[in-house]
Amino acid sequence: MYDFAIIGGGIVGLSTGLALGKRYANARILILEKESRWAFHQTGNNSGVIHSGIYYKPGSFKAKFCRDGSRSMVEFCQEHGIEHEVCGKIIVATEEQELPRLEKLYTRGLENGMAVQRISPEEVKEVEPHVKCVGGIRVFSTGIVNYKQVCFKYAELIKQQGGDLHLNTKVLKISPSGKNQVLETNNGSFETRFVINCAGLHSDRIAKLGQVDPQAKIVPFRGEYYELTPEKRYLVKTLIYPVPNPDFPFLGVHFTRMIDSSVHAGPNAVLSLKREGYQKTDFNLGDFLEVITYPGFWKLAAKHADEGIQEIIRSFSKAAFVRSLQKLIPEVQAQDLVPTHAGVRAQALMNNGSLVDDFLIVQAQNSIHVCNAPSPAATSSLEIGQAIVAQIPQPLHLETVVV
Repeated sequence: MYDFAIIGGGIVGLSTGLALGKRYANARILILEKESRWAFHQTGNNSGVIHSGIYYKPGSFKAKFCRDGSRSMVEFCQEHGIEHEVCGKIIVATEEQELPRLEKLYTRGLENGMAVQRISPEEVKEVEPHVKCVGGIRVFSTGIVNYKQVCFKYAELIKQQGGDLHLNTKVLKISPSGKNQVLETNNGSFETRFVINCAGLHSDRIAKLGQVDPQAKIVPFRGEYYELTPEKRYLVKTLIYPVPNPDFPFLGVHFTRMIDSSVHAGPNAVLSLKREGYQKTDFNLGDFLEVITYPGFWKLAAKHADEGIQEIIRSFSKAAFVRSLQKLIPEVQAQDLVPTHAGVRAQALMNNGSLVDDFLIVQAQNSIHVCNAPSPAATSSLEIGQAIVAQIPQPLHLETVVV
């Protein structure tokens, strides 16, 4: 019998397990992951950025968790010797018409309590000599890290706390058993007093297995990247972002220097025809039908038709992708870029066509379901884990650890 069972071994599931072990030293904690290693999907295929929180609505979970998480993640990496760097980033306007949006973003950064600075085109060139722009913002708290290493450390610490971790274990059914729940898997059954669903791309389906309707559906968006060839990495010193379109839910193609010194360019954002579809050719009929029969998808597609078409064009045309990058760094040429891995974002979409723009944590009897935790969930993972644990009623038989 377990006190808590966490479904999903990405960074949110593992951070929640870590937080539970810290709060309840004598709790029996179980973590189930269907893949062969931790951080297999969203966490292991993201950009590795420690985000600052500048984009998010003041007062939202994303704004608070990301701002606090950017500090706690750096502290965690320092404590455990995980390679990272707080290199900062710049956000630039490449056209005069983008300057009002850049100013609003600067104001939002101040409202979120961040260290941000307006910089002129000349000052941008002091940071990033190859960028062409008409104005910029410098964000000092942005950093880079390998989140797979963070996850492996989380898992190691949970084991030290006495947690029970199972890979290659897929939850197939959730059944009530008195006041408890039984998780039936391909590797046997597990009984638990409380379930925490951190299943990412499958979080809505796991919620429904537990008889919970999250009022939203996961729609997978694939983000495709190119990588600068080694001899062209000098073009990017830190991280370079465009001013995002406020009417479109993605940030636009940008340049990211990774912790291994490689430089990734992207991503675009296109509908994935499979929930775990990292290649253009990946297709799952069930996943596809689930999306195209969902009214919310067509409402979203109609609202963002022009932007969506441009994203699809970039997916199939390297020349179009390069033109987008040249708005930031005109020197970049097609021969400077080679394809690299893609990621799939688990984005919750409501029936009315609205994207869930904040973390979505659904409480139910004896369970909690994290049904929207895309970026900046990795940055915010320690804060999200603590917030989830704070929402769980304290079991009578467990004592809280006093820190």
